[in-house]
Amino acid sequence: MAGIAFVLVAQPARATLLADPTALYAQMQKAYAAGTADGWRLRDQWYYYGSILNAGRAYSLQHPDDPAYGQLATLTVQIGAGLNYDPLTNHDGAVWWVREAAVYVQKNGSNEMLVSDANQLLSRVNAYDDPAQLAAYADQDASVNLKNYRRDPDALLSQVEADWRGYLLTGRRAWETLAFARAEQPGFPLANLPTTWGPAFLAAAKSDDTRLYARAQAIPGLRVIASVTAIPHDLYMSTLAPADEYFGPLGMSIIGIQNQMKHINYMLDYRYGNREAGDALQVTTALDDLHKVYPRDRDLPQMLLECYTMLGRMDAPEVRDAAAHLKAILIVEYQDTAQARQLRQ
Repeated sequence: MAGIAFVLVAQPARATLLADPTALYAQMQKAYAAGTADGWRLRDQWYYYGSILNAGRAYSLQHPDDPAYGQLATLTVQIGAGLNYDPLTNHDGAVWWVREAAVYVQKNGSNEMLVSDANQLLSRVNAYDDPAQLAAYADQDASVNLKNYRRDPDALLSQVEADWRGYLLTGRRAWETLAFARAEQPGFPLANLPTTWGPAFLAAAKSDDTRLYARAQAIPGLRVIASVTAIPHDLYMSTLAPADEYFGPLGMSIIGIQNQMKHINYMLDYRYGNREAGDALQVTTALDDLHKVYPRDRDLPQMLLECYTMLGRMDAPEVRDAAAHLKAILIVEYQDTAQARQLRQ
């Protein structure tokens, strides 16, 4: 394994991810060394893959013509397919980059197996508009990882998470029942449920009066632990977008995006309808760009919901497509937010 990593550096008046090759490679080396020392458990593989995704995001946004771009796209596909990457259970905030990398390999790959891997990843990231298929993929991918990493606690948790999120996404009780059944197995690390989905999962288990909840009650001092990050988020995943950075072709700041949405809604109140479609699409593009650079900005889920609601007030085909795109980002990449729950209802 080999790769690059990246650092996030805020620049005045623009949204930038500065890809410093020296710092990037150092982060990758750190992830690789940690995995080697730890015996390459599934968590180590995820951490290493996260550093590849970080680098891919950076080079796509900052240095798309650098030779390292193609190398990172290839690594993203190779290792992602090997780890059965799935957008429903992976929380790196890099779905768009995985799609871009897979398309690059499709167009430029000369190895038949590698192109097949790219097709596998594309089928996952392009299933946003098919919740049933997305849920099925998540269960399939997590089950394969469990077969490859038998009794690994993270593989066990990931399989139950896949089924639980499949239930939340589709509303099919069969997925919930399967999640409960798998979590009831003796080897399941119930004490290690993460804070992201663990509380809601246990609350549902209590409501359904399952054996699972009885088992949880029997564990002395059980508490839902804080989420353990398996990927190198420290450099960017908690970073807020600065007010003086700009996104999209028109260079809109966060405040500019919010103000423009208010203006468009005002015009829609006066029945301007699809005449506001062009401006609305510019806002959508800027918001999508913000999501690529600062995927963990705390205001982003609410802005995505507000933009989606605004787009729903028009019926032009291109606006409907943009709304579907924002909804997919929100309910898949921000599954545990109140805004995602609102859209799933």
